[in-house]
Amino acid sequence: MQFGIFSVGDVTTDPTTGQTPSEHERIKAMVAIALKVEEVGLDVFASGEHHNPPFVPSSPTTMLGYIAAKTEKLILSTSTTLITTNDPVKIAEDFAMLQHLANGRVDVMMGRGNTGPVYPWFGKDIRQGIPLAVENYALLHQLWREENVDWQGRFRTPLQSFTSTPRPLDDTPPFVWHGSIRSPEIAEQAAYYGDGFFANNIFWPKEHFQRLIELYRERYAHYGHGTPEQAMVGLGGQVFMRKNSQDAVREFRPYFDNAPVYGHGPSLEEFTEQTPLTVGSPQEVIEKTLAFRETFGDYQRQLFLMDHAGLPLKTVLEQLDLLGEEVVPVLREEFAKNRPAEVPDGPTHAALVTARAQADEQADRQGDGQAREKEEVAK
Repeated sequence: MQFGIFSVGDVTTDPTTGQTPSEHERIKAMVAIALKVEEVGLDVFASGEHHNPPFVPSSPTTMLGYIAAKTEKLILSTSTTLITTNDPVKIAEDFAMLQHLANGRVDVMMGRGNTGPVYPWFGKDIRQGIPLAVENYALLHQLWREENVDWQGRFRTPLQSFTSTPRPLDDTPPFVWHGSIRSPEIAEQAAYYGDGFFANNIFWPKEHFQRLIELYRERYAHYGHGTPEQAMVGLGGQVFMRKNSQDAVREFRPYFDNAPVYGHGPSLEEFTEQTPLTVGSPQEVIEKTLAFRETFGDYQRQLFLMDHAGLPLKTVLEQLDLLGEEVVPVLREEFAKNRPAEVPDGPTHAALVTARAQADEQADRQGDGQAREKEEVAK
């Protein structure tokens, strides 16, 4: 199991003080959070991609490249790379470059984006969101695996004998997650390529995401990548902790009530009952997170959203201390218990390189066997 933090990079006024961080302060805070993630022993830091206020991470690879230079073990990811409005050629180049700078500690999460105005800003039509996601990723997948690409589609100019540079590190593309909160087509896409599926289940009831994950697992097996249990699944989550639950609820309530994403809607109690949001003690976070396995099966990556809704940096860093010291060690131990041997670990560059080498070796053996058969037939 891999554990980490994802950030949407929102610039939100602290409702308890009335203070709003500057964009500069928010960007620096995200970097400080990423460094703290490694310090407390977590595995992954992931940044969103947004091109509209009140968000700052418009260039995730720039931020992740900077963090890569300041960390040693941390896996650097996106929590959304907009496969719909970004040029697949630029995605291929940017993330291959980041791979080299980070010595392979990189993966990427593809998403369509939910902000309607962003599409026309980049010359796209939101009504074509699904077709764009399907076509653009098909091209990206090819660019990372073939040196000379001839390609023609609906949404960009054709390519003739095009080579994306730099090539992926060790000839091994970054691991790809396909993130979705509602679209079965994206679960199907992840299954078709044998990629990971990330259910960002922070807003809707678990039954909705259970259906998406079950579809992904079934189709992963259908396409011959392995058993349903071997499919790569990631989950989102939201937590706020204090030593006792009453203090956590009292402190977090004004942030919840005024947050742009869910304030002025369901009560905090209703939201925690219906979604993965946990506001309470470390033990309550442990219990609710462990229950995810009962709903979704064994999975590979758990990311938490913790730096949103105007929470000050000092508070977020305190949360990460609790997560790293009291929560994640227990989760690692408990999730490891009774975990079937066939369930894979979370993806790493080293594991992908090994798997690629084994696949190439198997293909060579099959080729040699076919050649010998032909020789026998000729004789």
